[in-house]
Amino acid sequence: MSERPQVRVRLVSWHEQAASLSHVRETVFVHEQGVPPELELDEHDAAAVHALAEDTEGRPVGAGRLLPDGHIGRLAVLSEMRGLGLGRVLLDTLVDTARQNGHEQAVLNAQVQALDFYLRAGFIVSSEPFMEAGIEHQEMRKPLQNG
Repeated sequence: MSERPQVRVRLVSWHEQAASLSHVRETVFVHEQGVPPELELDEHDAAAVHALAEDTEGRPVGAGRLLPDGHIGRLAVLSEMRGLGLGRVLLDTLVDTARQNGHEQAVLNAQVQALDFYLRAGFIVSSEPFMEAGIEHQEMRKPLQNG
């Protein structure tokens, strides 16, 4: 019987942790999903608040970001860490941060294959499907009650 791995999720800046965040995102989006590298990293990273998940050895295993306008994106978990609830912890961390920053709603562009994950987290579909980086997505929103 295997134990659930211990993971720490913390908020970081791009300046502090670009290498760790890039490692997770490049592994998942570029290598696994075929997203062109020039589309994966963008000018928004510097201004975003990033959630970084690390294992007990300090290795990066998950990442996500919150843009100043309340958009959540680049949520990624390394394949060997999936199915353990880490994606939900990262998402909840970013949603809570959006709420603390005074946003009325959190918005994200979900890959269609991940819609159920976001629906379970309280997001609702708010657009028709569209293509982004060669992958079908739909916009989703979650109202945030402050207080």
